[in-house]
Amino acid sequence: MSRIGKAPITVPSEVTVKVEDNMVSVKGPKGELARQISKEMILEMKDGIITVARPSDDKIHRSLHGLSRTLINNMIVGVTQGFSKSLEIQGVGYRAAKQGQNINFTLGFSHPVIMEPPTGISFDVPTPSKIVVNGINKEAVGAVCAEIRALRPPEPYKGKGIRYEGEHIVRKAGKAGAKGKK
Repeated sequence: MSRIGKAPITVPSEVTVKVEDNMVSVKGPKGELARQISKEMILEMKDGIITVARPSDDKIHRSLHGLSRTLINNMIVGVTQGFSKSLEIQGVGYRAAKQGQNINFTLGFSHPVIMEPPTGISFDVPTPSKIVVNGINKEAVGAVCAEIRALRPPEPYKGKGIRYEGEHIVRKAGKAGAKGKK
């Protein structure tokens, strides 16, 4: 039995959850989310607690069990607390600046890169070398962070580029030079 899948989900008092035909709608103080859960999973809501069950021990059902429970839990956490992810910019002259809702990146290209936030996502730039992406949908926050990181991924020699906060970049040694040649 899936350890994650069998854990019940407690619904906070300020959140409204509606389950119809495995379509889960969650409404809370930060917004609302809806998602279609696999038809094969059995969803039960009783007294503010949601449980996810699987019909059999087939491999596909076992894999969907924990996934379905986690997706529903992430929706509830998203509409109550929200999600945020931080990125760091490293490199001489590399920086970000907020222009209205957009972010203007200077990343060593011949032109500035301007990124607009998708719906449900907001950007915050506390310092020119730090970006915080906020939103209620965990998947969307992660996807936007991956897009930003892809603008200038960290390179292995000097570590310049955009990285997730706390991400460790494995560094390579530079050229050894022409030692010992005559």
